[in-house]
Amino acid sequence: MRFLAIGEAMVEFSRQPDGLWRQGFAGDTLNVAWAVRALTTGSVDYLTRVGTDALSDGLMAMMGAAGIGVGAVGRDGSRTLGLYTITTDPTGERSFAYWRSNSAARGLADDPGALAGQVAGADWIYVSGITLAILPDAGRAALMDVLRRRTGKLAFDPNFRARLWPDIATARQAIAAMAAQADIVLPSFDDEVACFGDRAPADSAARYAASGPDEVVVKDGPRPTLLRAGGVTVHPVTPADRVIDTTGAGDAFNGGYLAARMAGHAPDRAVVWGQAVSRAVVGVRGALAPMDDLRAAIPAG
Repeated sequence: MRFLAIGEAMVEFSRQPDGLWRQGFAGDTLNVAWAVRALTTGSVDYLTRVGTDALSDGLMAMMGAAGIGVGAVGRDGSRTLGLYTITTDPTGERSFAYWRSNSAARGLADDPGALAGQVAGADWIYVSGITLAILPDAGRAALMDVLRRRTGKLAFDPNFRARLWPDIATARQAIAAMAAQADIVLPSFDDEVACFGDRAPADSAARYAASGPDEVVVKDGPRPTLLRAGGVTVHPVTPADRVIDTTGAGDAFNGGYLAARMAGHAPDRAVVWGQAVSRAVVGVRGALAPMDDLRAAIPAG
């Protein structure tokens, strides 16, 4: 079984307690691939574009060492990686600053033929609203066309970030179009409020389910997770023992949920996996927890 995540990996600087900055790599779709790699035995690949500089080389080495395939990563001699910084408040809630206007990942769909070749061999594909938002109009259209012709299952997190879109109407149209193609949609409720003005998680789940996905899972931070898969069920969230940094919590949930579904577990069991992986991630600084920690977080049974 082959899992393919498509999106933008970035340089991550997280502020440490001593005031110094720790450099790593992350990005919403890469964070999901990381969790899936930790929890499954099949192949996990990442599709993006990076530069030819030392930081890009570092990202490639990091993914290779983690067992994430880099055969679908293109190189761009004129661009490099985007960068972001994380600062957290005493409760672990994070804030970000971004430098990504010259990101090489903006060209990941420039060659539709190569893109189609990578997607054709994937049993599971994951994209996000950030993947859509960073692409130019032609690239976004090419990605949607390729995914429309896929044979594998498609999972999508709308992951709305207003600053990445030219206007909210464009964001709504693109997110709705991708969700209609997806088999699984994994929104966060605060994003749905910001983009669509939803009043309750059930409203978000109903809107997405009406467009065709078999499963919709609405995350809502420490509040219950709503699952719509046939019927509607609500799953309380067990609080984390400690919260250091909430960066990547939703991505970790997505990775845990998809890993469980890939392993043949039912959607309600997949929610348990997603919540467990999310709890593990908020206990470390940055978006990526050690893979051993993610494996240890999965409850028996």
